Amino acid sequence: MLSRLMSGSSRSLEREYSCTVRLLDDSEYTCTIQRDAKGQYLFDLLCHHLNLLEKDYFGIRFVDPDKQRHWLEFTKSVVKQLRSQPPFTMCFRVKFYPADPAALKEEITRYLVFLQIKRDLYHGRLLCKTSDAALLAAYILQAEIGDYDPGKHPEGYSSKFQFFPKHSEKLEKKIAEIHKTELSGQTPATSELNFLRKAQTLETYGVDPHPCKDVSGNAAFLAFTPFGFVVLQGNKRVHFIKWNEVTKLKFEGKTFYLYEKKIILTYFAPTPEACKHLWKCGIENQAFYKLEKSSQVRTVSSSNLFFKGSRFRYSGRVAKEVMESSAKIKREPPEIHRAGMVPSRSCPSITHGPRLSSVPRTRRRAVHISIMEGLESLRDSAHSTPVRSSSHGDTFLPHVRSSRADSNERVAVIADEAYSPADSVLPTPVAEHSLELMLLSRQINGATCSIEEEKESEASTPTATEVEALGGELRALCQGHSGPEQEQVNKFVLSVLRLLLVTMGLLFVLLLLLIILTESDLDIAFFRDIRQTPEFEQFHYQYFCPLRRWFACKIRSVVGLLIDT
Repeated sequence: MLSRLMSGSSRSLEREYSCTVRLLDDSEYTCTIQRDAKGQYLFDLLCHHLNLLEKDYFGIRFVDPDKQRHWLEFTKSVVKQLRSQPPFTMCFRVKFYPADPAALKEEITRYLVFLQIKRDLYHGRLLCKTSDAALLAAYILQAEIGDYDPGKHPEGYSSKFQFFPKHSEKLEKKIAEIHKTELSGQTPATSELNFLRKAQTLETYGVDPHPCKDVSGNAAFLAFTPFGFVVLQGNKRVHFIKWNEVTKLKFEGKTFYLYEKKIILTYFAPTPEACKHLWKCGIENQAFYKLEKSSQVRTVSSSNLFFKGSRFRYSGRVAKEVMESSAKIKREPPEIHRAGMVPSRSCPSITHGPRLSSVPRTRRRAVHISIMEGLESLRDSAHSTPVRSSSHGDTFLPHVRSSRADSNERVAVIADEAYSPADSVLPTPVAEHSLELMLLSRQINGATCSIEEEKESEASTPTATEVEALGGELRALCQGHSGPEQEQVNKFVLSVLRLLLVTMGLLFVLLLLLIILTESDLDIAFFRDIRQTPEFEQFHYQYFCPLRRWFACKIRSVVGLLIDT
């Protein structure tokens, strides 16, 4: 029997699982891993496939069975983290945006970051004014189709490509004008480098927003950038705190706390799992951008006085070490296979590469909502505030990077109007129900669906019945929404109850320990004195001895039954 158990355990450990990782150019990498393979093993396989050395900026993202998004932890088993049935599906994405992407050592790294920021631009995570949007789109056009050729590019050729979820005819003409007159002769590498230099000056560069609510119940998006912590509400950046000013990050249940030198910011995530993910992202970003050495990384705990809470430690290198290591790279530049852009004639759908153009319409399940549309639609569904519709001539007013350094400026307008590019759910929201909430808001607003961009989740779009049920839950949630005062009272009551439970538990354990030691044969003066008191003798003969005899009788009867069988 023992040999069979050992052989079965060995076969279980040797079992192989199929993993598919979707890359930034929409291609897929498939491999097999063993049950006990760590995240680092899979990540190293992927980087070897991409011929990537500056790999610390990247990560692997996945969605668990509860539709909560996570970054794969490299020190833990892949199979145990995913908790889903194989084959496993994940996405390769930029996890830590370089503070200066143009300063990256290798062209292959810059190209991958370029692909990520191009996705951010299309999905509304990177906001910019119209002139900047035209320039960025022209850089993409130059990098992917080359110089303007009248024979190949007829009038209106830029409208065949869609760099944003929606844009005006005027913007299309501006893109074509810049591409024709200003970028001729630029190689793909040069255009990508210029694109990165322009993108890094924008206010929302590096933003991967987490949907939350503030203490007043207003929708907000929290994000971690190379320069600090950002809070976006409506068309404004209401908070920007540099990393060296952030003293502590903490979460309890759905509540997220950020401690600054003078203030404490409090926000509420949709679920405890989303809040924990937000907290872990903050811990990792702060360690990566703030610390000088990875040896300075410490294990962080979300615990309070009486409960252990969650513990987490960033396991990678920090930004300064990554830059120093990159400077030592000496090899022939690897060959880059760039994915050409495919014109999209069916509005509002687009493709980022050749592969997505073959996806059947029935499989195009995921719809996309940008940051600002998500803000407006969440506010509409949760607070019954009218949604402002955006025209094709949406414009933005981001502040350049120098304005980030102004710590006195707490509120910055980042857009004239809510830029509603119509289309990104993945991977913008990280909350468990954010996908369904945004799908519901799109149905309420009558928005149309576009093709699937990320395909991060294996779960299908909710059915009409599920959406209707979710709408009922959302309305009930809005009607029963309690104010911040009630939240504080509830937290205080829970803290008092926890304190009472812990105190009673400790007293009970101490009492049992005292009885056991007193009834034992330990010959200690303290216990001898207790045994000689009349109260102890009464307890011993009236309670302890009958209870001991009862337990002995029960044990003998159980042993006898076992012997008979």
